[in-house]
Amino acid sequence: MSFRQAKRLHALTLGIITVAALTACAGGDRESDATLSGPVVIDGSSTVQPLSLAAAKLFMAEHPEVQVSIAASGTGGGFKKFCAGEIDISDTSRPMSGAESKQCGEHGVIFSALQVANDALTVVVNKDITWAKCLTVEQLKKTWEPGSTVKNWNEIDPSFPNEPLSLYGAGSESGTFDYFTQVINGTEGASRPDNRPSEDDNITVAGVASAKGALGYFGFSYFEENTDKLRAVEINSGKGCIAPSVPTAQDGSYKPLARPLFIHLTDTALKKPQVEKFAEFYIKNNAKIVDSAGFIPMTSPQISQARAELADIMETAGQ
Repeated sequence: MSFRQAKRLHALTLGIITVAALTACAGGDRESDATLSGPVVIDGSSTVQPLSLAAAKLFMAEHPEVQVSIAASGTGGGFKKFCAGEIDISDTSRPMSGAESKQCGEHGVIFSALQVANDALTVVVNKDITWAKCLTVEQLKKTWEPGSTVKNWNEIDPSFPNEPLSLYGAGSESGTFDYFTQVINGTEGASRPDNRPSEDDNITVAGVASAKGALGYFGFSYFEENTDKLRAVEINSGKGCIAPSVPTAQDGSYKPLARPLFIHLTDTALKKPQVEKFAEFYIKNNAKIVDSAGFIPMTSPQISQARAELADIMETAGQ
């Protein structure tokens, strides 16, 4: 992947919201709103799926002849379909890897990425667990690394009770799995196998909520929807215990689990009027979309960057 392609990939993640405003100001609609129709096919991250669902709901209220379908096969699973040309947009909780970019190149797929929100990957425990209010990165690694033999809570910290530990992780096709294993265990994909993995974060929520002694992880929005069932654990990466929140995700102090969220699009997909309009809408109305879905908004500099990058992407795609 060239430097320009890499820049465009990052840009798309940040820029979708801007296109609609920029296109409208330029008078560049390729198709009137009254006649806009056709499918927009999205797959990928279960973390990002609720955000795209919120965008789709608002968009289809204005464009009822457009059908936006959104599946969640995980970031990795979505990229496979994306690079094969099977979908228009891939929801992702991490950037595309070099191997995935190569696969897209082999299929002649030219892509870009736009940031659409921030996230605080949240470590959660069952409500009955009152002792694990804060965990260090080292304790998480000790618990989740390959070969870990930790079975009880007191093996994580001697001050914790001798209670059985149940682990609920993300599935191997999940971008959350890739991100968590990289920043906690030091190697992407490296994790103890004896946990209950799922690409569906709702399954992880249900598992941690119902199993005494359970610990798991997923995107912040899923925790926010289930605060009555779960408790978030503060993380200490060496500078004290930091809770996942909007401010700590935006300023990066929630280390190392603060992360950006993206959508990826192909140049071919952006030539479809309904996909172009949806991308424009996603960025132009990003604040409203993020708020309705309970996600962590982008900062003003991130929004500005996204708009500039999206304008560049759309100009290039139209050539």
